[in-house]
Amino acid sequence: VQLAESGGGLVQAGGSLKLSCAAPGRTLSRYTLGWFRQAPGKEREFVGTVSWSGEITYYADSVKGRFTISRDNAKNTIYLQMNSLKPEDTAVYYCAADSRQWGLRSRTVSGYDYWGQGTQVTVSS
Repeated sequence: VQLAESGGGLVQAGGSLKLSCAAPGRTLSRYTLGWFRQAPGKEREFVGTVSWSGEITYYADSVKGRFTISRDNAKNTIYLQMNSLKPEDTAVYYCAADSRQWGLRSRTVSGYDYWGQGTQVTVSS
Protein backbone atom coordinates (compact mmCIF):
# COMPACT_ATOMS: atom_id res chain seq x y z
CA VAL A 1 0.00 0.00 0.00
CA GLN A 2 1.49 3.32 -1.05
CA LEU A 3 0.35 6.33 0.94
CA ALA A 4 0.86 9.97 0.00
CA GLU A 5 0.38 12.85 2.42
CA SER A 6 -0.34 16.43 1.38
CA GLY A 7 -1.44 19.70 2.91
CA GLY A 8 1.52 20.56 5.10
CA GLY A 9 2.98 24.02 5.26
CA LEU A 10 3.81 27.02 7.40
CA VAL A 11 1.15 28.49 9.66
CA GLN A 12 1.09 30.91 12.56
CA ALA A 13 0.27 29.76 16.06
CA GLY A 14 -3.47 29.55 16.54
CA GLY A 15 -4.04 28.77 12.88
CA SER A 16 -5.33 25.67 11.15
CA LEU A 17 -4.20 23.16 8.57
CA LYS A 18 -5.83 20.12 7.03
CA LEU A 19 -3.67 17.21 6.00
CA SER A 20 -4.76 14.57 3.54
CA CYS A 21 -3.44 11.09 2.91
CA ALA A 22 -4.44 9.16 -0.18
CA ALA A 23 -3.75 5.70 -1.50
CA PRO A 24 -4.14 5.92 -5.26
CA GLY A 25 -5.62 2.80 -6.74
CA ARG A 26 -5.96 1.13 -3.39
CA THR A 27 -9.05 0.51 -1.27
CA LEU A 28 -8.47 1.61 2.31
CA SER A 29 -11.87 0.69 3.69
CA ARG A 30 -10.47 -2.41 5.45
CA TYR A 31 -7.43 -0.70 6.92
CA THR A 32 -6.95 0.88 10.30
CA LEU A 33 -5.44 4.30 9.63
CA GLY A 34 -3.33 6.54 11.79
CA TRP A 35 -1.37 9.77 11.95
CA PHE A 36 2.02 10.14 13.57
CA ARG A 37 4.55 12.94 13.75
CA GLN A 38 8.26 13.31 14.24
CA ALA A 39 10.05 16.46 15.34
CA PRO A 40 13.80 16.94 14.79
CA GLY A 41 15.80 14.91 17.27
CA LYS A 42 12.74 13.15 18.63
CA GLU A 43 11.13 9.79 18.13
CA ARG A 44 8.08 9.37 15.97
CA GLU A 45 4.99 9.80 18.13
CA PHE A 46 1.35 8.87 17.89
CA VAL A 47 -1.16 11.58 16.98
CA GLY A 48 -4.42 9.78 16.31
CA THR A 49 -6.07 6.76 14.75
CA VAL A 50 -9.38 5.76 13.17
CA SER A 51 -11.00 2.38 12.73
CA TRP A 52 -12.18 0.80 9.49
CA SER A 53 -15.67 2.24 9.73
CA GLY A 54 -14.59 5.58 11.12
CA GLU A 55 -16.69 5.02 14.23
CA ILE A 56 -13.71 4.70 16.57
CA THR A 57 -11.13 7.45 16.90
CA TYR A 58 -8.43 7.90 19.49
CA TYR A 59 -6.05 10.80 20.00
CA ALA A 60 -2.90 11.60 21.88
CA ASP A 61 -3.55 13.81 24.89
CA SER A 62 -1.39 16.53 23.36
CA VAL A 63 -3.79 17.02 20.43
CA LYS A 64 -7.12 15.99 21.91
CA GLY A 65 -9.75 18.66 21.34
CA ARG A 66 -7.66 20.39 18.67
CA PHE A 67 -7.12 17.70 16.00
CA THR A 68 -9.77 15.63 14.25
CA ILE A 69 -9.28 12.55 12.11
CA SER A 70 -11.78 11.57 9.47
CA ARG A 71 -11.81 9.17 6.57
CA ASP A 72 -13.62 8.99 3.27
CA ASN A 73 -13.52 5.38 2.16
CA ALA A 74 -15.13 6.23 -1.15
CA LYS A 75 -12.13 8.45 -1.93
CA ASN A 76 -9.58 6.19 -0.23
CA THR A 77 -8.46 9.20 1.77
CA ILE A 78 -7.84 10.02 5.41
CA TYR A 79 -7.74 13.57 6.79
CA LEU A 80 -6.24 15.30 9.80
CA GLN A 81 -7.86 18.62 10.64
CA MET A 82 -5.54 20.58 12.91
CA ASN A 83 -6.86 23.62 14.75
CA SER A 84 -5.38 25.92 17.37
CA LEU A 85 -1.91 24.95 16.25
CA LYS A 86 1.03 25.48 18.58
CA PRO A 87 4.75 25.79 17.86
CA GLU A 88 5.25 22.42 19.53
CA ASP A 89 3.09 20.84 16.83
CA THR A 90 5.92 21.49 14.36
CA ALA A 91 6.99 18.16 12.89
CA VAL A 92 6.89 15.92 9.87
CA TYR A 93 3.48 14.27 9.84
CA TYR A 94 3.04 10.73 8.57
CA CYS A 95 -0.02 8.70 7.78
CA ALA A 96 0.00 4.96 8.27
CA ALA A 97 -2.17 1.98 7.44
CA ASP A 98 -2.60 -1.48 8.84
CA SER A 99 -4.80 -4.33 7.65
CA ARG A 100 -5.64 -5.52 11.15
CA GLN A 101 -8.66 -4.32 13.08
CA TRP A 102 -8.34 -1.33 15.36
CA GLY A 103 -6.90 -2.11 18.78
CA LEU A 104 -4.42 -0.97 21.38
CA ARG A 105 -1.53 -1.46 18.95
CA SER A 106 -3.15 1.16 16.73
CA ARG A 107 -1.59 3.77 19.02
CA THR A 108 1.93 2.53 18.36
CA VAL A 109 4.41 2.83 15.52
CA SER A 110 4.74 -0.94 15.42
CA GLY A 111 1.02 -1.28 14.86
CA TYR A 112 1.29 -0.22 11.23
CA ASP A 113 2.80 -1.88 8.21
CA TYR A 114 2.50 0.89 5.65
CA TRP A 115 3.71 4.49 5.84
CA GLY A 116 3.64 7.61 3.73
CA GLN A 117 6.67 9.77 3.03
CA GLY A 118 5.55 12.53 5.39
CA THR A 119 4.61 16.18 5.05
CA GLN A 120 6.21 19.06 6.96
CA VAL A 121 4.10 21.18 9.29
CA THR A 122 5.74 24.27 10.74
CA VAL A 123 3.98 26.46 13.28
CA SER A 124 5.53 29.84 13.93
CA SER A 125 5.12 31.69 17.20
